[in-house]
Amino acid sequence: MRAVLFDLDGTLADTAGDLAAALNRVRADRGLPPLPVASLRPHASDGSRGLLGAGLGVTQEDPQWEALKDAFLGYYATALAVHSALFADGSRVLAEIERRGLAWGIVTNKATRFALPLLEHLGLASRAEVIVCGDTTAHTKPHPAPLLHAVAQLGLVATDCVYVGDAERDVASARAAGMASLVARYGYIAAELNPEAWGADGFIASLPALLDWLPAA
Repeated sequence: MRAVLFDLDGTLADTAGDLAAALNRVRADRGLPPLPVASLRPHASDGSRGLLGAGLGVTQEDPQWEALKDAFLGYYATALAVHSALFADGSRVLAEIERRGLAWGIVTNKATRFALPLLEHLGLASRAEVIVCGDTTAHTKPHPAPLLHAVAQLGLVATDCVYVGDAERDVASARAAGMASLVARYGYIAAELNPEAWGADGFIASLPALLDWLPAA
């Protein structure tokens, strides 16, 4: 193992508060009361599709979809780093990964215009050795293209890397790329889902638990 690749929302960073705030602003525009972050948290990894579905009951087939999505993303763009932070001990874990001589990077389906400002706020934009966003390649996860692009940027091969994520598409992308995968059980996983059926190579209950899966220095 020579590198660790992370999903962003629900894996490396807890961004649910800002995503929920944007959704609640859309609800307020329609005279609806705010929903608690806890009720929206399990849908945060699914972006606008998950949050608009959970918060307004709309799908991509709804005639209002595009207008609602644009409103949601507009609100999110103006306040995407108010509550967001690394998960507990995130900085320490990244420092230890670096101390062990391993590379690390981020592969997210989040668009560049949202991901990079957030990573700047978190102090990770210049620290990560590779950042692949949802519009970096022609395909998004669960397609393997984003992970394979990250591997190529690092000058490695897929079997040198492990991908950590909190969604089934993360595991599917890693498997398609020929890469090991770990599921972040602390992430945005709805209670009704069964991560054990996703085919991952392992599970971590916290970010520090990842270190047990990595080579020692």
